[in-house]
Amino acid sequence: MKHAVVDSPIGPLTVVGDDAVVTGLYFPNHWTRPDRTTFGERDDTAFPEAVRQLEEYFAGRRTVFDVPVRADGPGFDRAVWAELAKIPYGATATYGELARAVGGLPHEVGAAVGRNPLSILVACHRVVGKGGKLTGYAGGVQRKAFLLDLERPPASGLW
Repeated sequence: MKHAVVDSPIGPLTVVGDDAVVTGLYFPNHWTRPDRTTFGERDDTAFPEAVRQLEEYFAGRRTVFDVPVRADGPGFDRAVWAELAKIPYGATATYGELARAVGGLPHEVGAAVGRNPLSILVACHRVVGKGGKLTGYAGGVQRKAFLLDLERPPASGLW
């Protein structure tokens, strides 16, 4: 295991992984951030492809990530995370919609979304409450709003 800390418009991000496989992407004060001692040695040159793709995403030039990732967790959580990965850039889904897709309850889905170790790469910020309400986010609601705004299509330009 090793980790790299990279700058972003929403604060430093910690990328964790094994070889070239990313197993975690965490914000400062992340709700479910594991103990840092599990991250291994810090190497800010590690994961260059993930860092490049994150930079492209924040610059508005990338809508899909294709770095190798692995998310470890219970089966239900992995099912929820698989549904998260299906939400396209610029779109949102509700906890209720995800619950129907995986056969759980919205609050169970919410807990699994909160445990997603691959924030941004597996876009849990695209999950909203009923009626599109902005709800909690492991990285903070301000970061969630920033990411959703980043993905919002530009105005049509028509007057």
